[in-house]
Amino acid sequence: MPRVVANTTPLIAFAKVDRLDILHRLYGVLLIPEAVLSEVKYEPARTRVCEASWIRVVPIKDAERRRMFSARLHAGEVDVMILAQEEGADLVLMDDNAAKKTAKIMGFSVTGTFGVLLRAKREGIIDSVSELADAIIADGFYASEGLRRLVLKMAGEL
Repeated sequence: MPRVVANTTPLIAFAKVDRLDILHRLYGVLLIPEAVLSEVKYEPARTRVCEASWIRVVPIKDAERRRMFSARLHAGEVDVMILAQEEGADLVLMDDNAAKKTAKIMGFSVTGTFGVLLRAKREGIIDSVSELADAIIADGFYASEGLRRLVLKMAGEL
């Protein structure tokens, strides 16, 4: 299994629709920094994340490295990238565009919530991207209609 570090938004998105199992089936153990756990404030998402034995909260070793990152990034995003470096991550899960760009510049493979849905469909874990994408959006995840349509087209559902 790949070493995967996750940011807050994908965790909340899948936890809110009670489908954290998708992340577990695709990636096995997920690593998250303490800052990400502190950002998961919504119930029942927080309880679901805390109860998932396969989500490991890992403290970052070098907090001084936070100063190297742009002020445009949130604490969780910065700590995800530091933890990904410290743990030699194969993949970073995050949705924020500025954070994704930074992670890619740092050499990480990056995917977001919709990328996870596409992979889950390809691997036969889910039958429909549209069903889950719509549920995730209904629960507060922001995605433009253009992005939604693009993802559904990529999934062969449009």
